[in-house]
Amino acid sequence: MEQGRILIVDDEADIREILQFNLENAGYDVDCASSAEEALEILTPRHSLILLDVMMDGMSGFKMAEVVRKEKGSQVPIIFLTARSAENDLLTGFSAGGDDYIGKPFSIHEVLARVKAVIKRSSSGSSSSSDAVPSVITAGHLRIDVSGKMVYADGAAVVLSKKEFEILCLLASHPGRVYSREEIIGELWKDAPYVLDRTVDVHIARIRNKLKDYKKYITNRSGYGYCFNAADQDGEEKDDI
Repeated sequence: MEQGRILIVDDEADIREILQFNLENAGYDVDCASSAEEALEILTPRHSLILLDVMMDGMSGFKMAEVVRKEKGSQVPIIFLTARSAENDLLTGFSAGGDDYIGKPFSIHEVLARVKAVIKRSSSGSSSSSDAVPSVITAGHLRIDVSGKMVYADGAAVVLSKKEFEILCLLASHPGRVYSREEIIGELWKDAPYVLDRTVDVHIARIRNKLKDYKKYITNRSGYGYCFNAADQDGEEKDDI
């Protein structure tokens, strides 16, 4: 029985074949591409996950991830495959919209476990919290469609990566509550190793930049973490409503 459709993107034929063989044996439907350019042509909404090499001739994996997120507007989960593991590379990958990071050489058992965890997390919703999350969250003229996975500011769509959307939903669904970086990582990266506190800061900065005038809703409580509080920020405008 098919558990999901996976797109493997790697310029090494041996790696593509090993991954394809083992993933198909595990019940996944698999497509392969030898370059980012080829992958962008065959990527469809049916894909449940992308296994994406970083270092390739032509377009890099990081650049492809940015195209997938910004130009195609796809929130398909992305797991990077790479021998690069420096902190800056990890942050670059997560900033580009990656959901996980597997270093080469890798164990096929690790790949299968990560693939299963990321797909499960993606299909189970934007937050692992047991608290009920409303289907739509509104704060002033900012509207977060939790069910539709969309954000609107003054009626215009705001394009967020999957992880950025999950962080915004987590904070906005519990207004006033301060989440530490460790709590955010525990909620949204629980199955992924090597996630640094700085990764949360990078994602928050990108969210605030995209929200523009509404970036003020996400505040940093120094020494504690982040919170979403539109009420405090909109206080001066309430008399006009």
